[in-house]
Amino acid sequence: QVQLVESGGGLVQAGDSLRLSCAASGRTFSSYAMAWFRQTTGKEREFVVAIKWNNASADYADSVKGRFTISRDNAKNTVVALQMNSLKSEDTAVYYCAADRRPFRPSISQAPSEYNYWGQGTQVTVSS
Repeated sequence: QVQLVESGGGLVQAGDSLRLSCAASGRTFSSYAMAWFRQTTGKEREFVVAIKWNNASADYADSVKGRFTISRDNAKNTVVALQMNSLKSEDTAVYYCAADRRPFRPSISQAPSEYNYWGQGTQVTVSS
């Protein structure tokens, strides 16, 4: 069974940092872009950041540029991590790790429909 499992969420104060991790099991995702999305109650899932399958580049939502950093390690089953610095109350959401449905995609997609494996989500709450 293929699974993506997020960890690292929690309750922090504004200005603090958190590091989310996403571990894969059941298969390898080294040929697939990996992404983080987030969602709050009543809103659609929002793209946060994605990294290409070969680590060549990453694409960040404007709201997190300069504060969040994505990384991946294709040699380990901890496929992707998200370092979140200078957290704001508006970063409060459930964060989901996702894997692209298409291997070796030449460009990064921000559309949730292009990701076909999802983790269960991890809650990040930032108090102001």
